[in-house]
Amino acid sequence: MSNLRIDTMRMARRNKLVGMWAAKKLNLIESDTKTYSDDLAKAAFDVNQNDILAKIRSDFDAAGIVQSDEEILAMMNQCWLNAGNQSAQSSDTSDGALVQIARNLMR
Repeated sequence: MSNLRIDTMRMARRNKLVGMWAAKKLNLIESDTKTYSDDLAKAAFDVNQNDILAKIRSDFDAAGIVQSDEEILAMMNQCWLNAGNQSAQSSDTSDGALVQIARNLMR
């Protein structure tokens, strides 16, 4: 599998995790939470819809949820780390480097 494909799959996992977090903040019911997080995961494969921060910011603003961009980005970084940990058994060295970069950004 190419590195691009691995990165895209990891991004989809990250987006799903971020989507579940955002859905909880938005007080969505269980079925809506799944739909919301699935839609964000699918966005990883669509170059025209991959601005997850803007999507979440827009949804939070519409719902009156106070959350800074920095807090959202921190959660996105944490979810990137979690997505990397989920694929640790099948990762290569470039995936490990991406995890380290995300960890450094969290500091």
